Amino acid sequence: MDAYVDAVATALADSDSWHGFTGYLHTVCAMQAADRGFADVLTMTFPTAKALEGRRSQAYDGVVSLIDRAKAAGHLRDDFTPQDVALLLMATAGVITATADDAPDAWRRILALYRAMINLGRADSPSRASTRS
Repeated sequence: MDAYVDAVATALADSDSWHGFTGYLHTVCAMQAADRGFADVLTMTFPTAKALEGRRSQAYDGVVSLIDRAKAAGHLRDDFTPQDVALLLMATAGVITATADDAPDAWRRILALYRAMINLGRADSPSRASTRS
């Protein structure tokens, strides 16, 4: 959980809201790929572990701030919610499990597609970059 909180803090420290947000997404997906139990820790609750729940709450509040900053800067879809981060983590967890032996980096493709779907057309998005000459 400390590594997760650190990932959020690093993203919040980035002066570029889109870069911070997408860097956070990449970091947590990479954490999932490195440790398949990571997704379980994020989705489970530990009501008697007050310190752990406090760190989880801190991370969640940070993710909400990341989302709000990216929206305010005009980079992230207005309908994007923190639950959409959870959906991405569930999707990448499934891909990581299904492809671990044959294509261990397949999660990167899911993340790239997801980023393109939620991006409001920033100049450095993959879809725009590929259409430039």
